[in-house]
Amino acid sequence: MTKVPSDIAIAQAARLRPIADVAAPLGLTSDDLIYYGHTKAKVRLQAFVDKPRRGKLVLVTGISPTAAGEGKSTVTIGLTQALQRQGRSAVCCIREPSLGPVFGIKGGAAGGGYAQVVPMEDINLHFTGDFHAISSAHNLLSAMLDNHLHQGNPLRVDPRRITWPRTMDMNDRALRHIVIGLGGLNGGVPREDRVVITPASEIMAIMALARDPEDLEQRLGRIIVGATTDRQPVRASDLKAQGAMALLLKDAIQPNLVQTLEGGPAFVHCGPFGNIAHGCNSVIATDAALRLADLVVTEAGFGADLGAEKFFDIKCRTGRLEPAVAIVVATVRALKLHGGMQKDQLGTPSAEAVERGFANLRQHVENVTQFGVTVLVALNRFVTDTREELAVVERGCSALDVPVALTDVWEKGGEGGFALAELLLATLAKGGTRFKPLYDPARPIREKIETIATALYRADGVDFLPPAERALRQLTEFGLGDTPVCIAKTQYSFSDSPALLAAPRGFRITIRDLYPSAGAGFVVALAGDIMTMPGLGKTPAAERMRLHRDGTIEGLF
Repeated sequence: MTKVPSDIAIAQAARLRPIADVAAPLGLTSDDLIYYGHTKAKVRLQAFVDKPRRGKLVLVTGISPTAAGEGKSTVTIGLTQALQRQGRSAVCCIREPSLGPVFGIKGGAAGGGYAQVVPMEDINLHFTGDFHAISSAHNLLSAMLDNHLHQGNPLRVDPRRITWPRTMDMNDRALRHIVIGLGGLNGGVPREDRVVITPASEIMAIMALARDPEDLEQRLGRIIVGATTDRQPVRASDLKAQGAMALLLKDAIQPNLVQTLEGGPAFVHCGPFGNIAHGCNSVIATDAALRLADLVVTEAGFGADLGAEKFFDIKCRTGRLEPAVAIVVATVRALKLHGGMQKDQLGTPSAEAVERGFANLRQHVENVTQFGVTVLVALNRFVTDTREELAVVERGCSALDVPVALTDVWEKGGEGGFALAELLLATLAKGGTRFKPLYDPARPIREKIETIATALYRADGVDFLPPAERALRQLTEFGLGDTPVCIAKTQYSFSDSPALLAAPRGFRITIRDLYPSAGAGFVVALAGDIMTMPGLGKTPAAERMRLHRDGTIEGLF
């Protein structure tokens, strides 16, 4: 195999098309764009809202992630490139990267190898400023809440019952629990507070689910920031904050248009994490793509038990979406990790480990079929994969009556996705999908959580700790009993323990607390030890980054 350069080297070597030329096949003119330089732009909402939806929606999801990598974003982009090479009207819709993972361990989120969206360094850094706008809107509400306390607190907000945190887009464990308001009479009201990373902000979830600016402002007004001394909810609208917050988001709500390495259109908009939020790009970007292209390929964060479930049960309800096909991405290397091999042994052939780890892929495939969506498997090929190991996956998928295609998009770009593209087109031609969400949102919160845990995770049941029991009662009293639920748990396992790999059985899920995401339109259930503010590792990626005199960079991946 020819040595493939680093992601940043490939991206910097690419000759990018003017963004106006990228937009033209979608029927967009210069008047429809707000330019951010020559290679990226926002698309005005008025450019597509009056067009009918014509596209078919394809979801790319994956097995439970491992340190070996699976390549969900890479497949999403590479498949789109393959479809575009074949002359199809296709566009991908992915999330914006967070600076936290970029400077931490995970790296960027613009694809990899020869299946990337570009300009890669812009997308992975400040891009068009959406994350900064979201952080500003979030922290404006925090400031107005604390100013309300300082100015006499006419709403009788109980400082001990404030649930609205502050936010920043960086991994910083020191800010998980803080004390604010110190410094005397003019320093505000002292109280405990916390900081969450921007992808975990409810504002991020709201903007990803809002259908238009009016819907955005209404959702912002519904945010619950805490409770009064007599335990009544306090909302952003009570603080008269929603108008100013919407003003800060007036540009950010418009979807971003960039291009793939091969010059095709790609939407990159919003970036909620899939383990602590709903993990999908914006409804607005997906809606725009469905109105402007025939085929729309989108992804959902982490494994299908998290991203795909939330895509189906939250995003599809809100956006009135009907997915036609779901593609589950896997690798032999990741299946071997689920099969008990150590990371430093993954280059050693072991069909037996693949066989054991296949249980994880099997359960994800079976889960997706519960939503009535046709399933395909994309097997990302590595040079170390043996014919015997690949055959294990192919036989397993055959037993499930699920078609599988090998992909080499990381190494070959769109050409490496031809087999998957042909399989997808043949599947779409057959039709037959009967999409349905997993549960009725009108059911009690407890029942919805138990349905997800038992039907998808295969847990024996759910245990609710005392704070969760209290929250169940309070959320129902707040009028949130008939909303979808968003379970925040580890991405590495079907269980709430990252150590239980493959397809564990004989476990229970523990819900330690729940909190309202009333503006987004769901409640969040915290399963196990899940954090909303990550920390940097011992050797963060930031240590290897450099800016050279000529403006080029290194260390970004």
